[in-house]
Amino acid sequence: MINQDTIVALATPSGAGAIAIIRISGKQAIGIAEKQFQSVSGKQLSKQATHTIHLGHIMDGDRTIDQVLLSIFKNPNSYTGEDVVEISCHGSNYIQQEIIQLFLRQGCRMATAGEFTLRAFLNGKLDLSQAEAVADLISSDNEAAHQIAMQQMRGGFSSEIAKLREELLNFASLIELELDFAEEDVEFADRKQFKDLIERISIVLKRLIDSFAVGNVIKEGIPVAIVGEPNVGKSTLLNALLNEDRAIVSEIAGTTRDTIEDEISIGGIGFRFIDTAGIRETEDVVESIGIKKTFEKIDQAQVVIYLFDAHDFNDKSSVLKVELEKIKNKYPQKPLLVIANKIDKVDDVLIAKIQSEIPEIKLLSAKSGFGIEQLTNSLLELINTGSLRNNETIITNSRHYDALLKAFQEIQKVKYGLETGLSGDFLAIDIRQALYHFGEITGEITNDDLLGNIFANFCIGK
Repeated sequence: MINQDTIVALATPSGAGAIAIIRISGKQAIGIAEKQFQSVSGKQLSKQATHTIHLGHIMDGDRTIDQVLLSIFKNPNSYTGEDVVEISCHGSNYIQQEIIQLFLRQGCRMATAGEFTLRAFLNGKLDLSQAEAVADLISSDNEAAHQIAMQQMRGGFSSEIAKLREELLNFASLIELELDFAEEDVEFADRKQFKDLIERISIVLKRLIDSFAVGNVIKEGIPVAIVGEPNVGKSTLLNALLNEDRAIVSEIAGTTRDTIEDEISIGGIGFRFIDTAGIRETEDVVESIGIKKTFEKIDQAQVVIYLFDAHDFNDKSSVLKVELEKIKNKYPQKPLLVIANKIDKVDDVLIAKIQSEIPEIKLLSAKSGFGIEQLTNSLLELINTGSLRNNETIITNSRHYDALLKAFQEIQKVKYGLETGLSGDFLAIDIRQALYHFGEITGEITNDDLLGNIFANFCIGK
């Protein structure tokens, strides 16, 4: 499947900038670049060592397009495993396109999305899970997502899977060997050792599968819905969390008619805060639509912050308790933070009353910023980041999660077969299926459609 042609693409974001990098990869990369590059010292690129940088000019005949730095990476010691040339030119859109068009005329082909990384995978420089981690690393926008992507790109996840697969493959070979000597009734695979291996694989798979709940929300950002009655300070709280005037704030109840979303990083974890329309009975058609969307956002949120005005507690405490009970009953598994806002406007007596009637209450003044740090700490406590601190493997990719689930199901079948004395030929079938799903993760088992779907999500120059 490896294309033998030479590809070219812009590796830096499109648009004007100080510097742009154009990447070329393939058998003819150095030869094509050499024809268009004029070194200031008269060097021939083809005679230069790998991993060297050269100053010169990109020439189109007698016309100088730009002065550039040209880097050479010779196979197999390059990102793609092929000869690679990277040209650092000035970031003018015109210069970028002139250089790319020049190399296209000289025999290069425009790279497709993710084709450089695809070639790295096909040439054995990366396994499939590492290649997917490259895309995750590029899109990571908080410390936790970056840490997970870096660990997977370095092979932490794939090496763990590869080790399990190798051990299982060894036992599978012994089981298959027993089938060849079925008439002699011999066992080459020690059943006790095999049971121990299956138990250990089950534990590892279960841990990896369970980690997806944390990994997925870290990768995508943890959605937090801010809900409550109109004019209790939801928009002010959003602005305080974001440290900017993102939402319109006024004394008029129902100012927020639609949901407003923005994301910030807290302790290295991405949180996506959703300021919703106030929940109340209304005949305003537009506001009613906003309230309907509020409940939709609560459905989608991982965490719910219920905000109320501490000043109104005496008058609305019974209604408040009913609303909180409704949310708890409807979303029993969803963390709920109950916050009394505007406490700067009430006395200590009322604060004590609120705390006695709602023990889990958190006190806040979104306007002054009091209690914001305690709120962010509470949000972090809700997220299981122990795995991150311990540098454990965390699954963030839904394809990996699906393959792990299927592998776990097959391993459970093998475990049951061992416990019930199932014959070797039936055990071998389930073992083969488990091995197949392990291979799907790292790329030992793949097809063109799968690769097309994965690499289509990459940017062109990667």
